[in-house]
Amino acid sequence: MTSAETPRLDDDRGPLAYRDAEFLDSDEGRPLRILSEYLRPLSVFRRRRVHDTIVFFGSARIGEGGPLGEYYTAARELARLVTEWSTGLSSPSHRYLVCTGGGPGIMEAANRGAVDAGGRTIGLNIGLPHEQRPNPYITAGLSFEFRYFFMRKLWFAYLARAVVVFPGGFGTLDELFELLTLSQTGKLDPTVSILLYGADYWREIVDFDALARRGMIAAEDLRLLQFVDSPAAAFEALRRHLRPDDESTAAPALARSVTCDDADCARDAERPEDDAHPSGAREVN
Repeated sequence: MTSAETPRLDDDRGPLAYRDAEFLDSDEGRPLRILSEYLRPLSVFRRRRVHDTIVFFGSARIGEGGPLGEYYTAARELARLVTEWSTGLSSPSHRYLVCTGGGPGIMEAANRGAVDAGGRTIGLNIGLPHEQRPNPYITAGLSFEFRYFFMRKLWFAYLARAVVVFPGGFGTLDELFELLTLSQTGKLDPTVSILLYGADYWREIVDFDALARRGMIAAEDLRLLQFVDSPAAAFEALRRHLRPDDESTAAPALARSVTCDDADCARDAERPEDDAHPSGAREVN
């Protein structure tokens, strides 16, 4: 066979799998997308020395100067107070960064308040059909876009030392009850302080006392949350709960099992905490 007759071998190997955008967006690539939404924030928070957060939840529909605008003002002021206090703590890292869902409304107000105090602040945005855009007050490099709600909620809980929940709708209620359930079942270690801002609003929307009266929750579960009505009261409640001198700079565990068998417990006890997980946190169960 002459060279002219030699069949040509086309290079049809295609791209490497992890560079194949079509594959990564496919159903088969879903596990990789999910894992990426865990590993990328973990890597960034580790590099940026983010160890713990104060999470602000609340409606995206509450704007400055509009209906219920007093909540926007309050969220901004509380975030400023928290950030001013946290930046003055003696620590190798900036403790208690304000963290929000990254969008408008109460989220914008809290990120803005942290910026007012000259601090860093985090936004965990979610891709939605109506294009929720990150607000302009999130610190460069600490704005994240999530495809999956459950991975976004993991990162809300993973570093949270306290949560302040302003009036909101379905999304805010979902986030609130996720954290309440994790707290009630002992899946958050250390414990997280949950403040409900705007007592009249929350007592109208959710009758927590009725849940206890009807035996759906224990009376002691009502101690998982606290109502506050001013930035000053919320700030004092946070300071009473947060004990920076007693807390490790390692990221807290999200969902440590409350029980383990003897072999697992012995193995975990022998293993240095920093070796157990790349961020210094225990493994997520």
